[in-house]
Amino acid sequence: MNPKLIGFCALLWLACGCQKLPYKPVAANPEILHNAVRQLTETVMYDIFSPPVASRIYAYSTIAAHEAVASGGATSLAGKLNGLTALPKPSADVCVELASFEALMKVGTTLIFSEEKMKKYQDSVLNIFKNTDMPEATYQNSVAYGDTIAKRILAWAGKDNYKQTRTMPKFALSDDPAQWKPTPPAYMEALEPNWAKIRPFLLDSASQFLLPRPVMLRSTTDTTDAFFDEAKEVMAIKSTLTEDQIAQANFWDCNPLKVNVTGHVTIDTKKITPGGHWMNIVAISARKSGFSTQKAAHAYATTAIAIIDGFIACWDEKYRSSRIRPETVINKYLKNSWQPLLQTPPFPEYPSGHSTISAAACVVLTKTFGTNFSFVDDTEIAFGLPPRTFKSFEQAAAQASVSRLYGGIHYRSGCDQGLVLGKKIGELMLAKLW
Repeated sequence: MNPKLIGFCALLWLACGCQKLPYKPVAANPEILHNAVRQLTETVMYDIFSPPVASRIYAYSTIAAHEAVASGGATSLAGKLNGLTALPKPSADVCVELASFEALMKVGTTLIFSEEKMKKYQDSVLNIFKNTDMPEATYQNSVAYGDTIAKRILAWAGKDNYKQTRTMPKFALSDDPAQWKPTPPAYMEALEPNWAKIRPFLLDSASQFLLPRPVMLRSTTDTTDAFFDEAKEVMAIKSTLTEDQIAQANFWDCNPLKVNVTGHVTIDTKKITPGGHWMNIVAISARKSGFSTQKAAHAYATTAIAIIDGFIACWDEKYRSSRIRPETVINKYLKNSWQPLLQTPPFPEYPSGHSTISAAACVVLTKTFGTNFSFVDDTEIAFGLPPRTFKSFEQAAAQASVSRLYGGIHYRSGCDQGLVLGKKIGELMLAKLW
């Protein structure tokens, strides 16, 4: 459990002469929510969910948390999100923070695999509440209300076409040299080729914001073609990377499953997803701002919505254009021994997914916390990387985007157009949710 939450409860316990804790200060501690989202992230990493699927888990879980705590007076997202109708209000005395925690844990546990990891944390927090002076009826009402919200959110989630996409046809590889091909070292099949068929949360459709057609490989013999200019830039940048640019690439790598091959031995490394990284930035920002549970829940939910709609729109274009990755082009036509700094992910290049979701999250977070909100991002400490300081969310999003060029896994145009797409999604959210 989060040391901040343990310390807070221990101080209250001592202050009360080792009697039962006063439940209202415990309930008002937003660390319960922050730690719950962190537990969800840990489980998402453990279960190795792909970035798009992880974004779905974050979205429904945090929306459940938001809707339960919103019954205390905040504005509901029901009626604003596609397919989400009015949710029930509590019919008896409830602690909305406890209900919010229960709703998030119920939804999150349903959408992941390793239920025991979530259940262990859930039980630990429920035990804290049981050791407060909260009336038994209030405790039972709160848990029941959280469960009610969770059931409604899960019923809504069940109609988003996710289950149907599990059995849809896989991506068919083409002989066209301009089209995406699997990349080393694992040569994985195309990831989530039907993700654009998931019901969006705020977008009218996955293709609401169409991007310009990308420059494609037209000639395999004329390396002076405009497309090769983009590939050559990727090569040139890798040869001149500074230490800080390398650090940026590694900091924003966010590869949920890096495949390390040494001879005949393969070792997989689990890391946080891009969406999980931005969820942690929400926590960092909410803590710095002293956000209440209610305000933090809104920040989590709106950021998660921006991220999943970003993935849906981005994946729509990825599999429409199916643009080949730099590694494939460079190895085949320019330099067969060249390797990118980062491991190339298993899906088409255009546009950059990290650029898209970072720009979308940036717009929402800037609206929530302010234009020049500085923060220290310590997300990657758990993976052996030092924290980085940002003057604004815009600076962080821009760095996340260009890091893909530094990493050798995207062309500059894929990064730039991802930022364009993400910004449009973020602006749509502001128009519809604020």
